Amino acid sequence: MAGSLKPQFLALDDNGFSSNSQLGLKWSAKDCNFFPGGGLFASVSQMGGNGNADLLVKYVSLPEGLKNLGITDEEKELEGKKSRRGLKFKIKVKNPSLRRLLSGGVAGAISRTCVAPLETIRTHLMVGSSGNSTTEVFNNIMKVEGWPGLFRGNFVNVIRVAPSKAIELFVYDTVNKNLSSKPGEQVKLPVPASLIAGACAGVTSTLITYPLELVKTRLTIQRGVYDSMVDAFVKILKEGGVGELYRGLTPSIIGVVPYAATNYCAYDTLRKLYKKITKEEKIGNIETLLIGSAAGAISSTATFPLEVARKHMQVGAVSGRQVYKNMLHALSSILAKEGIEGLYKGLGPSCLKLVPAAGISFMCYEACKKILVENEGEE
Repeated sequence: MAGSLKPQFLALDDNGFSSNSQLGLKWSAKDCNFFPGGGLFASVSQMGGNGNADLLVKYVSLPEGLKNLGITDEEKELEGKKSRRGLKFKIKVKNPSLRRLLSGGVAGAISRTCVAPLETIRTHLMVGSSGNSTTEVFNNIMKVEGWPGLFRGNFVNVIRVAPSKAIELFVYDTVNKNLSSKPGEQVKLPVPASLIAGACAGVTSTLITYPLELVKTRLTIQRGVYDSMVDAFVKILKEGGVGELYRGLTPSIIGVVPYAATNYCAYDTLRKLYKKITKEEKIGNIETLLIGSAAGAISSTATFPLEVARKHMQVGAVSGRQVYKNMLHALSSILAKEGIEGLYKGLGPSCLKLVPAAGISFMCYEACKKILVENEGEE
């Protein structure tokens, strides 16, 4: 009987433990927690004689601490973190300038589309074309045009805002990086670098994209006058020349400087304050949304009168409206006719639009920067 016995063994190779006992039992360290019956062949003993031995393999349960054979605690913790984070979508873009431009463009397009109805209502309130309250303007637009009326000019707005935000964030990041002092260096400027960087970013983007802003405003206010964006460009050029496309540029530039400066400075300051309080370097999406919204509220409230004057100048002599010579003339005329309330007409819906727009914009920008990475393994 002994001569008919075949040696049975438990072998260890690159694929794990295996047996030739025809029992089909196999275990691999790669399978981690997969054990046939909850255990492993743990010991062997001999039986038989005359130099012919058969191996008796004892099958026992593994202690809890041994079930992750070959995986350290650090690797297990890292694997747990990865599974909690879920799928990570990354796009490899080596050029840092291109990453900022793309992130800014996407952030601007998404944020403006989300708040397009509020932007339409705010513009009508500023110039008094469809009512004197948010409810009145909303009802008037819904009666005349329905839901599409709330998104009138949004396509042009997205075309304007996407490159504008891309340019703005690119200039801000570049200037802020060059003006900021490195740890241990002497402070280069008596004012925060983000304040100057924000002002430079606002001026640059406005100069490049202002004609689109004017066309968008005309399309929103002058219903039925223009068939499309191209038609609006052609008619405006015929009526007043190239200069007409830049009507209201001065108050716009003067309005953008304090707005962009305070907006980016407030955002940068609040981010640093958050990191200091929480002692965390990374800021989540929700926190970025709230910080960006707070920065938008501060900047929009401080510079709103200049925004009102700019909108009045852009509309021009539509429907017999007064034509203003310059920003001071517009501000003084509005103040004389309507008082201080006239300079803040539409502030409520403006904040309802600008505050979430700023928050969404910053949140999308930071999220896009995490997606667009220099190296595939970058976090």
